Amino acid sequence: MQTIRVTTTQNIDIDYEVAGVGERIVAYIIDMGLFVAVIFAALIGIGISGSIKSTNDILIGFIFIAYAALYVFYDLICETAMNGQSVGKRIMKIKVISLDGSRPRFGQYLMRWLFRIVDFLLSGGVCAVICVAVSDKAQRIGDMVAGTTLIRTSPRTKMNNIAFKPEADNYQPVFAAAANLNEKDIELINEVINNYIKSRNSVLVYNMAQRIKELLGVTPPPEMNDMLFLQTIIKDYSHIIAQADVL
Repeated sequence: MQTIRVTTTQNIDIDYEVAGVGERIVAYIIDMGLFVAVIFAALIGIGISGSIKSTNDILIGFIFIAYAALYVFYDLICETAMNGQSVGKRIMKIKVISLDGSRPRFGQYLMRWLFRIVDFLLSGGVCAVICVAVSDKAQRIGDMVAGTTLIRTSPRTKMNNIAFKPEADNYQPVFAAAANLNEKDIELINEVINNYIKSRNSVLVYNMAQRIKELLGVTPPPEMNDMLFLQTIIKDYSHIIAQADVL
């Protein structure tokens, strides 16, 4: 499986599995299937309305314009509102991310949407397929311009999700300073742990642990290795946040 390595804003390198050409095509077919279903439903509605009384030409024109606008702006609206996914992408468990691993800005979504003209309209999709197949980060032209790509969102390991896993009520946090982190920090730590389990890249864990230690100003006990430190930070954060919600 092809992977890409992105450098996050915390200067942590993380490997992601990129979405394959086949997955993208199926997601596109699903999205187009939705439009076919919508137009059939509209035609049936117009037919029923016409059997009762003469169909209003203005209503038909409005439906046509609304449908055309939805078709044109569908990807931009969905990816912006659904965190990089359309309905088809969500079903296929793929999503758009920025090359720094973060959620793309609206401007990035807009750029990759605008370049659909080149990737799909002018070339019938051939340009997009070729670019994704030959580029080292599996990008179509719109992705190259926007600084984005598509990745798989399905878990790459069967490990238990330790992020935000509730602990027992009598659990005593080891590092109270973990409360100073945010959800994005914890998700990144969890991503580093998942990548380590897959790649056994201990440097990744070490770099993440060092940054968290510096950020929080904490020193773990000598018997606590970097992996255990990161796992403990997640436990502490989850417990502290859960207790705060209860209060």
